[in-house]
Amino acid sequence: MAVMTMQEKIQQKDPENVVPEEDDEESPIEQVRLTVSNDDDPSLPVWTFRMWFLGLLSCALLSFLNTFFSYRAEPLVITMITVQVATLPLGRIMARVLPTRKFKIRSWEFTLNPGPFNMKEHVLISIFANAGSAFGNGPAYAVGIVDITKAFYFRNISFLAGWILVIATQVLGYGWAGIMRKYVVDPAEMWWPSSLVQVSLFRALHEKEEGKSSRGKFFLVVLACSFIWYIVPGFLFPTLSSLSLLCLAFPKSVLAQQIGSGMHGLGIFSFTFDWATIASYLGSPLVYPLFSIVNVIVGYVAIVYILIPISYWGLNLYNAKNFPLFSSDLFNAQGQVYNITAIVNDKFELDKVSYAKHGHIHLSMFFAVTYGLNFAAVVATLTQVALFNGKEIYQRFRATFKGKPDIHTRLMMKYKDIPSWWFHVTLALSLALSLVLCIFMKDQVQLSWWGLLLAAFLALIFTLPISIITATTNMSPGLNVITEYIIGMIIPGYPIANVCFKTFGYMSMSQAVSFLQDFKLGHYMKVPPRSMFIVQLIGTILGGTINMGVAWWLLNSIKHICQPDLLPPNSPWTCNSDRVFFDASVIWGLVGPKRIFWGDYIALNWFFVGGAVAPILVWLLHKTFPSQSWIKLINIPVLLGATAAMPPATTLNFNSWIVFGILFNFVIFRYTKKWWQRYNYVLSAALDAGVALMGVVLFFCLSLENVNFSWWGTGGEYCDLATCPTAKGIFVDGCPLS
Repeated sequence: MAVMTMQEKIQQKDPENVVPEEDDEESPIEQVRLTVSNDDDPSLPVWTFRMWFLGLLSCALLSFLNTFFSYRAEPLVITMITVQVATLPLGRIMARVLPTRKFKIRSWEFTLNPGPFNMKEHVLISIFANAGSAFGNGPAYAVGIVDITKAFYFRNISFLAGWILVIATQVLGYGWAGIMRKYVVDPAEMWWPSSLVQVSLFRALHEKEEGKSSRGKFFLVVLACSFIWYIVPGFLFPTLSSLSLLCLAFPKSVLAQQIGSGMHGLGIFSFTFDWATIASYLGSPLVYPLFSIVNVIVGYVAIVYILIPISYWGLNLYNAKNFPLFSSDLFNAQGQVYNITAIVNDKFELDKVSYAKHGHIHLSMFFAVTYGLNFAAVVATLTQVALFNGKEIYQRFRATFKGKPDIHTRLMMKYKDIPSWWFHVTLALSLALSLVLCIFMKDQVQLSWWGLLLAAFLALIFTLPISIITATTNMSPGLNVITEYIIGMIIPGYPIANVCFKTFGYMSMSQAVSFLQDFKLGHYMKVPPRSMFIVQLIGTILGGTINMGVAWWLLNSIKHICQPDLLPPNSPWTCNSDRVFFDASVIWGLVGPKRIFWGDYIALNWFFVGGAVAPILVWLLHKTFPSQSWIKLINIPVLLGATAAMPPATTLNFNSWIVFGILFNFVIFRYTKKWWQRYNYVLSAALDAGVALMGVVLFFCLSLENVNFSWWGTGGEYCDLATCPTAKGIFVDGCPLS
């Protein structure tokens, strides 16, 4: 049967909109022209046994591993790239060994092996995996609500309420995505730069191998080495995960340990031999482009090695010396860790009398400055994009209504589109499920039905502009701080209501943007849209269910999980990310921004103004000196947001990430480009996979059986004094009196 040409298909769909074929053979975006193929083979099978088996397996494994590792001191996020590389040889093996016999059930005929393992199958498997890693974020964001309720506030939440919370917040955004899809996926002007990285990797992996050293063999060798090595920092010699030379040289000096500690200080002469530490919080440095790494370096150095020392030792900002240099804990005025449970009443609300008795909550100087920088970065993103990309975005958005479909959109017209009612039903069901949670289980989540609808409304109105910004500039502003601020001002005193509102508002928008980004990847790879929708939806529900199941198991099986003071020495189950999530619930929800950011820390609100003005200054400088092209490369939101992951990320994470990023994406890329092109992403995936597998083995074979031993190499970083205050008259157990 002859396949209809593209021009014939267009003519059949819209006879009055036929344009000369030669005008439509290229995308109007140069980066897309250089990266994405203009060819398509609609006959390639996608609904194969291989796709379902490897896709569901990948989704389940990544959901389990990412939740499992999220509670550890150095969490490791296993991303889609690992699955992209690992499933290629598996798919090819299945194509060789599975029987080709055809089975028939009434009129339906199928086979376990329809031919060679193809790229479209591979894309769908990777989309499954991406859902299992919450689009690169690890476990579902809402799992953190369950964690802080049970492990930090020591209150009860049922498994059913937790499951509904996870699934509803993960799926709600897909309804918004369906409404926005025709504006930000189909138009060529909405090109989603980060999707091109995946396209490049898929095309590289499916090119014919040359020579004896295949990517598959290289992957297996590195995976084996990573797997074997991780037993050293993961069990035998944990001190190698964070080795501080200054702490070892000056065991009684608070100043030296503040400077030298990689976990609680500036990380000078601090090193790691643990890939989990390098890739924690920031992801693998091997997959970031050099310009991103350089922007992070500039912002990181300016904040950590210039602003922080001046603010702490020079200005003593916010009585900084009363508290540790680097900490995400909350303190009282005397430098002691604040007893949060003492200011929560029986109704899980703020006890105002007890709060007045215990005094105001204080933040470490670094934590306070971090919030200020977050304020500035959010506003700076909007200003920067408006000034430097506003005209371009406006023109491209107008082109979505005026412009003709590009080659890729025309090729996708060969496939059945997704009916609108699929998205509408998804939106209605997820919203109904959310309302059930907020009406019938309000005692567990505190959020009222009107709060849910307000959060959904915020997500809806922000999804389109943020999708457009992401699709054209690769910058994606978050709503987490804004949503916390809004609901904290409306209903202070309710910590779980605050984080639930934030999750419904911020995450449903974020999920929508991620969903649309994956759709654009499928668009470029010519994967049938209905297949993309079904795989993303099933993967999200499966992944969220496993996230919740693993979280529930760990929270109920590991004694004193998330309580470092009660855990055995050097225990990995410290839940650093959840600690920051918990502190946010206290700051924005329990106590409320009115008492903190309109109280002792009111000056931090000026960061909003600074964030709005800074890009204007850069823009004026650029207009004044247009010949100086480097000025336009100053990206204020990236510079301000360079340390957005701190805390819980530490200077050790950043320093090691920067070193490896420069090594692979500058040195190796520049001098051995062919090796980098062939093996860089494979190396990253193999290192991640090896650490993940050994981490699970160590847990089941040793940790569950309480197998441990003690020697100098299991003693941690040996920087105990790095967490000490330095102000005179402030005494903390284990610290010298200044």
